[in-house]
Amino acid sequence: QHKDAYQVILDGVKGGAKEKRLAAQFIPKFFKHFPELADSAINAQLDLCEDEDVSIRRQAIKELPQFATGDNLPRVADILTQLLQSDDSAEFNLVNNALLSIFKMDAKGTLGGLFSQILQGEDIVRERAIKFLSTKLKTLPEEVMTKEVEEFILTESKKVLEDVTGEEFVLFMKILSGLKSLQTVSGRQQLVELVAEQADLEQTFNPSDPDCVDRLLQCTRQAVPLFSKNVHSTKFVTYFCEHVLPNLSSLTTPVEGLDIQLEVLKLLAEMSSFCGDMEKLESNLKKLFDKLLEYMPLPPEEAENGENAGNEEPKLQFSYVECLLYSFHQLGRKLPDFLTAKLNAEKLKDFKIRLQYFARGLQVYIRQLRLALQGKTGDALKTEENKIKVVALKITNNINVLIKDLFHIPPSYKSTVTLSWKPVQKADASQKRASEDTTSSSPPKKASAGPKRDARQIYNPPSGKYSSNLGSFSYEQRGGFRGGRGRGWGGRGNRSRGRIY
Repeated sequence: QHKDAYQVILDGVKGGAKEKRLAAQFIPKFFKHFPELADSAINAQLDLCEDEDVSIRRQAIKELPQFATGDNLPRVADILTQLLQSDDSAEFNLVNNALLSIFKMDAKGTLGGLFSQILQGEDIVRERAIKFLSTKLKTLPEEVMTKEVEEFILTESKKVLEDVTGEEFVLFMKILSGLKSLQTVSGRQQLVELVAEQADLEQTFNPSDPDCVDRLLQCTRQAVPLFSKNVHSTKFVTYFCEHVLPNLSSLTTPVEGLDIQLEVLKLLAEMSSFCGDMEKLESNLKKLFDKLLEYMPLPPEEAENGENAGNEEPKLQFSYVECLLYSFHQLGRKLPDFLTAKLNAEKLKDFKIRLQYFARGLQVYIRQLRLALQGKTGDALKTEENKIKVVALKITNNINVLIKDLFHIPPSYKSTVTLSWKPVQKADASQKRASEDTTSSSPPKKASAGPKRDARQIYNPPSGKYSSNLGSFSYEQRGGFRGGRGRGWGGRGNRSRGRIY
């Protein structure tokens, strides 16, 4: 008798608006009492989730978590994930809340539904499910995000990472690096290995393929924050020295306005401090040294009367030299006799002449910059022009410290500097002051005036003037790295309101 009454409620989904509204409330309310009608009940509720009347749809979606019992939970999670494609904001929020509430009942079951749609669902559903994970997982309490649940996320994520776009990869790295179990040294090591796999460091590097270059840069940018004295960057630094540096001038990028060569050199500099034991250290140091020489010009020849023989003053590219000199200084520590024992005397003499000439030009710029910034504080330092000068002063000071080290006999690798685009650590303040001229009355530089980690500034004054086209580049995340590996995008027909479950 009760079963018949419940069947009448189920049939209500075929009635008018009033019947449907009642059905949306009563189907879930009595659901647990009629296990033999479970399938029919869920299907009836799904019909209501697809109703043309938005208020009925919202009511039906709101009640979906009541069906998430036992074996039905992954199915409900799968349905809710598909409903993330809704463009109605109230409906979309209800779906999010419903997913969060079943997460607290059974996290693994809910994740099963989400990942099945990420792997097999339509593009819009995949995109929104990934976004849901990247924004909501970190809000869940520890009793929900157990070690077992985190392991499940890692296992399923690895399946997805076999075929992702660049943007999806960045979101998955955000998801995984937020997991508590991956905050350990071995956890970070695992993440670095995932990134290395994604970067495909075994393949031949093609500098003229913008996607190949972009993929390497995106992956490296994800790996950089994971490196530390215990998690080494050796594999990446080796790849950059062996494959990227020799092709630096022929690199192409799909990102408009990006100085791709500087971007690569900055990444190499950041990684070089965490490089472990390298197999071909001498040969890679030689590649780095040769590239550094390209940006360290010889002084122009002087005529007999002491005047310049008509040769133009070489252009000093400070931003590039800071990165290359820093990387060479970091790796040189591992082979301190490289300059004295591995180079012949002629080469070393040539290098010292270049260093000396560069240092002379450097002193001129440092004086000009200090003069320009003298007495300026607060808002005056925040103008675009002065911000660039503050960064330029950091760059030139850094190069100055490193050149002084290499002038020691034998060359020394003891000084430490903070790369110009990195926020200044308080511990570095005394050393920064020491590297500045104590007679200068310029104010101490403020960390806040420098660019944040991702504000890419370039300082490259053409012979004695400030460059007018200085600006900051934001390195956008682009592209699909796994194009052509069977994602088969675009052939699925988006956002159909028909039965999609």
